Amino acid sequence: MPLSFVDPAVGVILGGCGLVLILRRRRSLVGPLLLLGCGCWFLGSIWSVALFLHRGPLIQVHISYPTGRIRRPLAVVTVLGAYLVSIVEATASNPWVTLGMAALVAAAAADIYARTSGPARKAGGPALGAALTFASVLALSAANQLLLWQSDRLVALVYDLAICVVALVLTSDLLWGRWTEATVADFVTQLGCRTDAGNLTLAIRRTLGDPTATIGFWFPEQGRYLDDRGAPFDPPADDPHRIVVRIDDGGVRAAILVRDAAASPDPQLITDVTAALRIAIGNTRLRANVRANMVELNRARRRLVEASDAEQRRWETELAEGPERRLSELARLLEQAETQAGPDVQARIQEAQAEVSLVGADLVTLAEGIRPAVLESGGLAAAIPELVARTSSIQVSLQVTSMRLPPAVESAVHFICAEALVNVTKHAHAGAASVDITADETQVVARISDDGRGGADPEGLGLRGLRDRVEALGGTLTISGTPTIDGQHPTGTVLAARIPLGEAS
Repeated sequence: MPLSFVDPAVGVILGGCGLVLILRRRRSLVGPLLLLGCGCWFLGSIWSVALFLHRGPLIQVHISYPTGRIRRPLAVVTVLGAYLVSIVEATASNPWVTLGMAALVAAAAADIYARTSGPARKAGGPALGAALTFASVLALSAANQLLLWQSDRLVALVYDLAICVVALVLTSDLLWGRWTEATVADFVTQLGCRTDAGNLTLAIRRTLGDPTATIGFWFPEQGRYLDDRGAPFDPPADDPHRIVVRIDDGGVRAAILVRDAAASPDPQLITDVTAALRIAIGNTRLRANVRANMVELNRARRRLVEASDAEQRRWETELAEGPERRLSELARLLEQAETQAGPDVQARIQEAQAEVSLVGADLVTLAEGIRPAVLESGGLAAAIPELVARTSSIQVSLQVTSMRLPPAVESAVHFICAEALVNVTKHAHAGAASVDITADETQVVARISDDGRGGADPEGLGLRGLRDRVEALGGTLTISGTPTIDGQHPTGTVLAARIPLGEAS
């Protein structure tokens, strides 16, 4: 078969396949790339400088089939390299460069195939075969030059036939439906990576090859559809140029897809995309429900802490206004009786006064444990120094915000500092500690550190209780510090709590 006949035939086949795919598979870039390869092929036939120019678009076809779009880094490097090399005739004709390009094409195709699964891998089989075929004829061409086979005509014939076979196989594969499988698989992958509605619309347009496709989401509380920006979305009525596809989830209205009637993609593709959208919308609603339940749970936990704190303040008030006041009155009456009684009775009255004083002290201690009065009147700036003076036997440096906080938050921070300082005194064998409490309009951060031996157990009962209290207010509690081995190099412990000054979100 004379090459003078084969060369034009290759160009015609490339052009014909490209035109068919442009008309039948407009959302794929394979058709335009084959048509570009056809143009470069004929240009190379009449202008020797452009002899290898066709390799760029053909290599892109093999690497990016069936979408025509490149995603993998190795594929991008391969395609860019192919275009750059094919532009310079002297470089493209170098056998070593050709051999390297063959290796890159094979490696890039294998990399893409290895990273696919399911329908995408099934659809990727022809792409891998086409890429390896083209890489093989490139390697054969290089070997003919390097090994001095002097079989230029035979190698050129094999090269031309390989291009024709690959173009026909890929075109047939796209027309026979593997393209739909690969497109849907790619669309499902995009749905897994894209969570916002705007990107979902872009994914739909790319998949259907319809730049006008839009989607509206049904909001039952408003009784209407909204678009990805939250604006009202009214489906077209009696518009012959637009097709409306309703998407239901379990028999419940979920969304509508509006597309161009002229785009006319495969009916199977529409069915598969609709099914994928139904699952994606259902998953989105499920995640939204979970988030809403989590928000409500956090609010409920916060309300429980606030209610508990309010109850503590009520008990403190009742203790002050009830038993403490009565004990004070009883002490006054005993003092009056003492002045009028005889020596024997005075001794008994004095014993009763001592018991009344002890009971009063116990009540004060109980009230302070519920919610210290100094915390109620002066906030953390007054309560923390008093706490340190009362409970700590080591040197403690203080930096405490003077900002007043919600009562539940102040109680939680005070409780955290009290528990932490008790642990430092009892277990840490520390020489010094520090308490640093800062706050702004959004959060309060309490940091208690010591220079002790470290090794606090985050799962211990006391620290778990602290964490539960902080998390109930929507905050976080962290404990750091490594236990010493020989006791000679203490690392200390740092307990840090962050509590938002508002409803947990």
